[in-house]
Amino acid sequence: MSFMMGHAAMATTVVRHFRDRPPCTPARFRQVLGHFATGVTVITTRDADGPAGFACQSFSALSLTPPLVVFLVGRASTTWPRIERTGVFCVSVLGAGQEELCRSFAVSGGDKFTGVPHRPAPATGAPVLAGAVAWIDCRVQEVHEGGDHLIVVGRVEALAAAPDLPDPPDPLLFHRGRFRRLGP
Repeated sequence: MSFMMGHAAMATTVVRHFRDRPPCTPARFRQVLGHFATGVTVITTRDADGPAGFACQSFSALSLTPPLVVFLVGRASTTWPRIERTGVFCVSVLGAGQEELCRSFAVSGGDKFTGVPHRPAPATGAPVLAGAVAWIDCRVQEVHEGGDHLIVVGRVEALAAAPDLPDPPDPLLFHRGRFRRLGP
């Protein structure tokens, strides 16, 4: 009997623990997940209206065979419809010291490419940003719904990293609401 009462007391404690947790509000969700450090990228395309792009932290490799990557984009993005129409995009992985470039691509609207050197990616023609530590040239393969975002899967057509140097550039990182750099 005492064995059963022990389980009942434990169950009450577990229920109380979950009941007393802070709710999962968008602000709390962002604050907690901000503890996960990410690299910083800019996703770009080029259409009849010219180049377009947005800053993106939710980028990842997905598959080696076939070579696939994935990024998430908010449904309210003004750049996504342009990427969707062209069916192509390029991911520029930003390097340490490119914080201002990231900020300019993080805002909605305006010509984000003013004064930003770039060149066409070899397979799709989407812009590769100068100074990127790596770039990945892709075609949209699939798009899935994911809450207030879309999950975009891209098939890699071409890619490259900064030239092989004795001291290659470090990536730009984002952690707990701030840009970061790798330590020594």
